[in-house]
Amino acid sequence: MPAEPDDIAAVERACEELAASGQPISFKEVADRAGTSRTTLYRHADLRALVEEHRARGRGANTLTGITVQIDQLRRSLEAVAAKVRRQEERIRLLERRDRTNS
Repeated sequence: MPAEPDDIAAVERACEELAASGQPISFKEVADRAGTSRTTLYRHADLRALVEEHRARGRGANTLTGITVQIDQLRRSLEAVAAKVRRQEERIRLLERRDRTNS
């Protein structure tokens, strides 16, 4: 299940605040600042990818290892988006079927 838009915005804001202050971006610190739990950050692939993306920016993102980490994070983020699209497409199909049977 994807995270709520408010949660995504809070996590993004927390990561940006930590980065701007030069503090390490950890799941604990992000969870505390975003007002959520670490479990939530780990459970939602989109939130986890967001935190990991910000963490990678702070640790040599221009190295081969950093680029590999970014690619892996982007792959996981893309998989999360694809899963959401599949769920929405299925919901649309169900609604269209229901609409046809009610017509």
